Amino acid sequence: MPLIDTFNGIKIYIYYGDHPPPHIHAMHGEYEIKIIIESGIISAGVLPNKLKKMVLKWISVNKENIFDLYNLFNPML
Repeated sequence: MPLIDTFNGIKIYIYYGDHPPPHIHAMHGEYEIKIIIESGIISAGVLPNKLKKMVLKWISVNKENIFDLYNLFNPML
């Protein structure tokens, strides 16, 4: 599972061979959430509100690059 970024103690991962829809995993301490890149919807897990807002802002700024990395790690067959 490649670590693609880290900020404010938050680690952002995209897993190899992961399932659609394209999403990231954000982790901080014992917390983890899975967020769908396109919509910003949290599909699993919990993260304190302040940190969740930081992750959503990070996605909005980096969305194109995140999709590129997701597709690199999870090529369509």
